[in-house]
Amino acid sequence: MGKIKVIGLGASELEQLPLGVYRTIKQSDKLYVRTKEHPVVKELEEEGVEMTFFDNYYEKFSSFQQVYPAIVENLLKLSEKRDIVYAVPGHPMVAEKSVQLLLESGKKVEIIGGKSFIDDMFQAIKIDPVEGFQLLDAFDLSQDEIQIGQSLIIMQVFNKLMASEVKLTLMELYPDEHQVCIVDAAGSQYEEIKWIPLYELDHFDGIHNLRSVYIPPLKRDERVKSFELLQFYIDEITSENGDVWIREQTPESLLSYLKEEVDELIQAYEQEDVDNIIEELGDVLLQILYHTNLAEKTGQFTLEEVLEGINRKLRRRHPHVFDGVTANTVEEVNTIWQKIKQKEKEERR
Repeated sequence: MGKIKVIGLGASELEQLPLGVYRTIKQSDKLYVRTKEHPVVKELEEEGVEMTFFDNYYEKFSSFQQVYPAIVENLLKLSEKRDIVYAVPGHPMVAEKSVQLLLESGKKVEIIGGKSFIDDMFQAIKIDPVEGFQLLDAFDLSQDEIQIGQSLIIMQVFNKLMASEVKLTLMELYPDEHQVCIVDAAGSQYEEIKWIPLYELDHFDGIHNLRSVYIPPLKRDERVKSFELLQFYIDEITSENGDVWIREQTPESLLSYLKEEVDELIQAYEQEDVDNIIEELGDVLLQILYHTNLAEKTGQFTLEEVLEGINRKLRRRHPHVFDGVTANTVEEVNTIWQKIKQKEKEERR
């Protein structure tokens, strides 16, 4: 049984390859490369390195979810009787799905290394990541995962369609005019940097395989769509130097205000007043946070305990959503709930 050596081709030219990676390439009979679309490939071809590419897999399959398992299956077959060297862009351990699948396969895999584009990216945009940053893939971008108070780098924004999807996701959280930075081929002689407003992110044509986008963090008071900002405001308002009225409240005295806000929310729904519904939902949430904040100050419980409780309950009471249990009717769902609640009751005894 052979093993698979995985090397990273770095972010740009041949001269940036670590010496150990270069030696591994030169000593191999053949190099298996995930994609030919990389600056160093042409230089390696000129040096006579024999390479086999997997670019045809991107045309053969309709989704990336099919491409990477197929590449890995081929690599595992190739390595059944001999050692092989597999090369990927950047560093093998940075946003490289095929390498993760190889490591999960149980096959003997040796990571030789490589240079990630991240250092070159920070150098290009001239920021220090010490205050925190996120590295996200355009293919798996989720609004819920984005931390708007941190620097954000999104990889693989390589064509107009992908850029458009990224833009729409970001515009749910950032102002349309928020300045973002497009970086092409970071760290190479072909490096290009362009600052544009977010709404122009997809205003380009062609394919740009080495394109990433940097999104600066929003200033604190601009993070109006974040739960973290709401928590910050609540903490300040209820602090010793905050609002006098809230400092004099107790959980019991706040209950009447919670009831009042719930009644106003019900009325807004009855009047089908969407703007008012939004406002009243916010007022109800405010009252809930007042209660959890007061409880934290007296040492009774924390907001995190409330979140833990509801998250565990949601997960536990929905096996028909998360665990493959069949429930196609309301009656079947109710039966599941009743069994789970009965079990919970018995466990509390």
